[in-house]
Amino acid sequence: MKIRFTKMHGLGNDFVVIDAVRQDVALTPAQARWLADRHCGVGCDQVLLVEKSPQPDVDFAYRIFNADGGEVEQCGNGARCFVRFVHAQGLSDKHEIRVATKSGVIAPRLEINGEVSVDMGVPVFAPAEIPFVSDSGATVQALQVDDRLFEITAVSMGNPHAVQVVDAIDAAPVAHYGPLIEAHPRFPRRVNAGFMQVLDRHAIRLRVYERGVGETLACGTGACAAVVAGIKRGLLDTPVRVSMPGGDLHIAWNGGASSVIMTGPATTVFTGETDLPAELPD
Repeated sequence: MKIRFTKMHGLGNDFVVIDAVRQDVALTPAQARWLADRHCGVGCDQVLLVEKSPQPDVDFAYRIFNADGGEVEQCGNGARCFVRFVHAQGLSDKHEIRVATKSGVIAPRLEINGEVSVDMGVPVFAPAEIPFVSDSGATVQALQVDDRLFEITAVSMGNPHAVQVVDAIDAAPVAHYGPLIEAHPRFPRRVNAGFMQVLDRHAIRLRVYERGVGETLACGTGACAAVVAGIKRGLLDTPVRVSMPGGDLHIAWNGGASSVIMTGPATTVFTGETDLPAELPD
């Protein structure tokens, strides 16, 4: 089956974006893995499927598949690419759109300067809702990983994150401990592992090992989670510049039940067409 797609990225976190409004496309996990494969497919960290609105008060829905084929709840960089995509494709002329995701409705907005701001919703710290196995609601908790004990803050930004503070981001053991944290049994749905270096009260550096993908050049929800964790721990004040290998995002959060606002770029790389195999091994 031939499908049209657009390759996009947000600070190097790259996506294959598919219009399922004007095309009849319903991806399987195996098809998502094939598209994400950088050798045999198109290649990306995540596949985004743009769908028709499921209800009157939202404009679109979208589904997010990680490179391993797993469907996830939220993607901050993907949300920014989403609003630029629907504008470029003529699917909407609204500057702010409402989009239904697995974790709820988000509202990305295309700014006059070309960047995109996204209301990412209210962060969730209740362990059962992240989900995170814990008897404590403490902001900082101990997590035994292999031979080391880490101090993490667990938070959901629509998807689960475990954020730790490191002295030097370049020396952080992301490659070794990232996958161990991701698959830790205290996170029943796995988790994104964030490694944060605090530069000052309004600036951090961040690396993220994303569940189902590996370390990426940038992670939008990871940036939000890191800033929220830093503010909760008394290390940061809003707004915060988050510098990742792929570039910078700006995150604002006023605490409590206020929404996290993420602002950053979204870039179109190319458009194309591919033959999507109908039958693939699971």
